[in-house]
Amino acid sequence: MIEYFASNPSFADLHITQYGIEQCSPGHHFGPAIRDYYLIHFILGGKGTFEMRNDIYHLEQGQAFLIPPGIVTYYQADGSDPWKYAWVGFQGIQAEGYLLRTGLSGYSPILYGINPEVIEECVLQMEASAALPDGREFKLSSLLYKVFAHMAEITLTAPRTSRDNQHDLYIQKVIQFIDTNYAGKISIAQIADFVGLNRSYLCAVFKSRTHSSIQQYLIQFRMNKACGLMRNRWLSIADIARSVGYDDPLLFSKMFKKNKGLSPRRYRSERV
Repeated sequence: MIEYFASNPSFADLHITQYGIEQCSPGHHFGPAIRDYYLIHFILGGKGTFEMRNDIYHLEQGQAFLIPPGIVTYYQADGSDPWKYAWVGFQGIQAEGYLLRTGLSGYSPILYGINPEVIEECVLQMEASAALPDGREFKLSSLLYKVFAHMAEITLTAPRTSRDNQHDLYIQKVIQFIDTNYAGKISIAQIADFVGLNRSYLCAVFKSRTHSSIQQYLIQFRMNKACGLMRNRWLSIADIARSVGYDDPLLFSKMFKKNKGLSPRRYRSERV
């Protein structure tokens, strides 16, 4: 069972792009491939593996994995006990921020302790909503938020004792700080103070888990935000530069071209 949806500007904060449930055959796999939206698979039974950023995760019932947009991933059902999973795809300007509140990100893609019955019921209700004469978009939106609420609840109650989980928390706090403050003049020292760690240690942890420095992540984050702002033709390049933390438009243009391979003006004219 699977259903797809087009983007809906009326639900710009968060909207569903697809959902489905599948009992996989032994060894069934997908990828390596990328998506252009967020996708979460919730394991309802069985086992399988998920690969992203050179990490391999062996997963089973009660766990979920996040596929972020633009990242190469691969996943495969177990050969003897193949997983059954439900999935939900979504987009929206608040998608990344909402995910952070559930403990999920592109650098911390695994969630533990989900209730398979809750997730399956939500997805079945998504399917049943097709019979509604009006207002299906609102029903789908409410069910998507219900899925997020469940993920947030288990994140708050799940024990985090392992070193890897603690490191994931540090990464999430760094990403949260950048997501909130990227438009200002922030420093690595400020981020380290927010997380509560020595700067050198935090940088080492972030690099080991994400294969990127904090500074590189901040620049990439700002450039991606700038790409989104370019859709607004009322904003000049200088306006966009200031909106993502650059008082000097020339420096912004230099960093943008280095990151995206095109000047901001050319990017806007060719890709927006």
